[in-house]
Amino acid sequence: MVSIRCKIIVRQELENLGLHHTIIELGEVQIEEDISTEIKIKLSSALLKSGLELMDDKKAILIEKIKNVVVEMIHYSDDLPKTNFSDFLSKKLKYEYNYLSTLFSEVKGTTIEHFIISHKIERAKELLIYNEHSLTEIAHLLHYSSVAHLSNQFKKVTGLTPTFFKKMKHKRLIALENL
Repeated sequence: MVSIRCKIIVRQELENLGLHHTIIELGEVQIEEDISTEIKIKLSSALLKSGLELMDDKKAILIEKIKNVVVEMIHYSDDLPKTNFSDFLSKKLKYEYNYLSTLFSEVKGTTIEHFIISHKIERAKELLIYNEHSLTEIAHLLHYSSVAHLSNQFKKVTGLTPTFFKKMKHKRLIALENL
């Protein structure tokens, strides 16, 4: 689950099956009841109809947790952590960063760093489109060392300068689920 919409779908499907939850977070659900195999299959089938899947594999779950921490941190938090991202992820997920990094790279075929950069650029695109912040403010909000650093990374990822992107009439954002 990488969006609020996903959480709403999961909550609805749990309610449809009469299941009670204590937590519905991005990528994680805690259900109060022990569920039978039959209910698990029904839940899985219902979620698949909405493009979601039920995961049991611990490594796949950890990958989703990494992705969800990054998404929450960049897209839904008003303030990015003051520490570097590797320390933040390690502390939040209670795993050594080397393990998280290696696992993520093996499974996703990209590094956590590139995943974070992709999301930071998507967030920068959103902020540019909404036109509520200057480029200097966006660089500060996303913890770039300078506007030049943000601009260089933006151009490397999108092929456009932030200023040119902002001027474009057809601004295209990538859905978070597709990153």
